[in-house]
Amino acid sequence: MPDFRTLLWTVLLLLVSASHSLAQQSPSPFQYIQGAIVRGDTSAKELALVFTGDEYADGGMHIVQVLEQQGVKGSFFLTGKFYRNPDFKAILDALVAGGHYLGAHSDQHLLYCDWGKRDSLLVSREEFRMDLENNYKAMKAFGVVTGNAPFFLPPYEWYNDSIAAWTTSMGLQLINFTHGTLSHADYTVPGSSGYRSTQEIYSSILDYETARCSGLNGFILLSHIGTEAKRSDKFYIRLGELISELKSKGYSFLRVDKLLEETAN
Repeated sequence: MPDFRTLLWTVLLLLVSASHSLAQQSPSPFQYIQGAIVRGDTSAKELALVFTGDEYADGGMHIVQVLEQQGVKGSFFLTGKFYRNPDFKAILDALVAGGHYLGAHSDQHLLYCDWGKRDSLLVSREEFRMDLENNYKAMKAFGVVTGNAPFFLPPYEWYNDSIAAWTTSMGLQLINFTHGTLSHADYTVPGSSGYRSTQEIYSSILDYETARCSGLNGFILLSHIGTEAKRSDKFYIRLGELISELKSKGYSFLRVDKLLEETAN
């Protein structure tokens, strides 16, 4: 039997080894909600401009031109319907040529879970899988495959932990926008209860930036590539102004895969 000193040294060595092991396991710098990454590293003045699209693309060419002028790469999460729409091909070609991130937003823009009861799924796992696979099939026509588009942003920006788990099982990572601003409300139309003007949206972004010690660090700032005609007050018209303002505050703009590259490895 080992003597007391041998036993003591063994215990101490095990404790030191365990402590070293824990020190090597640094926590993720990202923030999650229901299994989806919703914000990158808050210690760096970097953010991603993310645009989603399904039926509308009226801001497409304007956004492409602004990003090119500003030397910024954007991230575009689009449905299979968007990728297959011949009217949108010129925009998609421009996005590919510009080196922007192209990702999936579901094929048919499905609503995955109940608005009032988030844990109540409205699709089966098989329906989810087939729809997402069809989205990636449509993306393949533009040279986009799962290997270079590992991040998936859910339709309606609404999901639950089951959707996150199903996404992971397909070798992908679910993400969503960072909460706190009104950028995602740029689709709302006058007369609706949730309508937000472009000025309200713009101000909410800058107000959040100045009110928080971490500002917009790590933000996934989401807006839309197009909106219905009833909304004439288009937020994307002020995109260039917003980028210039945030650059003046020291921010850098990254593609979402670069902002979240630790999880893509």
